[in-house]
Amino acid sequence: MTKHYSGVDRFIMAFDNGLRTLCKKAIATRSSPAQNLQESPLQNELQKKSAALMRINHTGEVCAQALYYGQAMVASTSQLRVSLLDAAQEETDHLAWCEERIEELNSHTSYLNPLWYVGSFSLGLICGAISDRWSLGFVVETERQVEQHLKEHLLKLSPDDQKSRAILEKMCEEEAHHATVALGAGAMELPDIVKTMMRAMSKVMTKTTYYL
Repeated sequence: MTKHYSGVDRFIMAFDNGLRTLCKKAIATRSSPAQNLQESPLQNELQKKSAALMRINHTGEVCAQALYYGQAMVASTSQLRVSLLDAAQEETDHLAWCEERIEELNSHTSYLNPLWYVGSFSLGLICGAISDRWSLGFVVETERQVEQHLKEHLLKLSPDDQKSRAILEKMCEEEAHHATVALGAGAMELPDIVKTMMRAMSKVMTKTTYYL
């Protein structure tokens, strides 16, 4: 039996998730793909580069959490809400894996994560309020762009950094699955202008998060 939540309940759940995402160490429900891999020594510059790339991907997962919870808050059906929250849980694993890897690389997560979380949550609310099909279309385009970023980062990583590579490969596989599920649920194709704006915002996020 599906549990029904009031608007107030959904807001409290979303607020609580925001605090957990930004203020607490993420806890994965699955082991990291890098768990059984040996750490390979990296030159200082290569280590910094790996940490910066993983920081970008960590922020991407912070944004994904915000988007999914924003969309779930205004979803018109319990089925869609559950689907979005299930995807958010999978993104929590990604968040935890990235955070753990960043720590191993002796670096830090982005100082701008609160800003990106609020912006992404607002976008999720807006898209979800327009329509479920629009909301799903936003999921598809977001996951496509994330998948493209992950593939680019896999090319930029040092061949010796097998731990980061294993994490990104698993994330890439699962982001593609999220897009496929959203398409199957009736996602609409977003207008080109919206896709362009999303890419522009993503560029700003990646460039700033690389350093901050």
